[in-house]
Amino acid sequence: MLYKTRKNLPFLLMVLPGFIWLLVIKYLPMAGVVIAFKDFRYFPGGFINSLLKSEWVGFDNFRFLFASNDAKVIIRNTLGYNIIFIITGTVLAVSFAIMLNELTNHRLSKIYQTSMFFPYFLSWVIVSYFVFTFLSIDKGVVNNILESMGQDPVSWYSETKWWPLFLVLINNWKNVGYSTVFYLAAIVSIDKAYYESAMLDGAGKWKQILYITLPHLKPMIITLTVLAVGRIFNADFGLFYNVPKESGPLFPVTNVIDTYVYRGLMKTGDVGITTATGLLQSTVGFIMIMLTNAIIRKVDKENSIF
Repeated sequence: MLYKTRKNLPFLLMVLPGFIWLLVIKYLPMAGVVIAFKDFRYFPGGFINSLLKSEWVGFDNFRFLFASNDAKVIIRNTLGYNIIFIITGTVLAVSFAIMLNELTNHRLSKIYQTSMFFPYFLSWVIVSYFVFTFLSIDKGVVNNILESMGQDPVSWYSETKWWPLFLVLINNWKNVGYSTVFYLAAIVSIDKAYYESAMLDGAGKWKQILYITLPHLKPMIITLTVLAVGRIFNADFGLFYNVPKESGPLFPVTNVIDTYVYRGLMKTGDVGITTATGLLQSTVGFIMIMLTNAIIRKVDKENSIF
């Protein structure tokens, strides 16, 4: 045992910084989940003293979250948007990856990849101003086009019916390029002998995609989908907070759990509610990952994550 430890010591030392980072950043803060069950107040003497002196309220923070009039709306929006994001994001990313792989002009393919990947690096603040350039009621591109056609301008930031579509389009525009890179890398790694054999057997492009490309992408699709399902109770705060410009009339279709908690924290300063929501999101995410993986294991055990 001592010999093995000495033999592996260089490798253990290499892993040590990452282990320390994981311990400090990911595991030690987990002790703070106790705040979710307390009416947290700041007392002189620092955080530990405040944590000890704060009153224990049990599940009151969770009850308050679900008892609010907005609970149904924010849960519906959070789950609904994430389900649509997962489906459309996967379909678009796989489709774009296949199309990019079929391009024979490699220089043009690189240009397309860069163009699709670039929006991922933009912050939601910048994206929100891009969107505002199009949807501004007085100087927006869309309203200028409508006026040139003799139509009345639309107050886009007050019309709720359009924003579910806008948010789905904007989210996919920003994030699909990132997922496409993963799928494209997986397609490139497929052994070309499969395609050559299929061509000799008379299989066209569609059959090659259907019977070779997609089956090889199946493990990655499953893995990324399971990970996405794990965050189905979490919303992209930047998308739902910055892009709609905090417009009150849009809250019925843009208010999600994360923005609701943020606004509540800014108004009331209730740290307990915030922590309770974070714990709830993590718990639901863990349950969804385990449930999804269990279903996949029953259907296709080889492609389950664990």
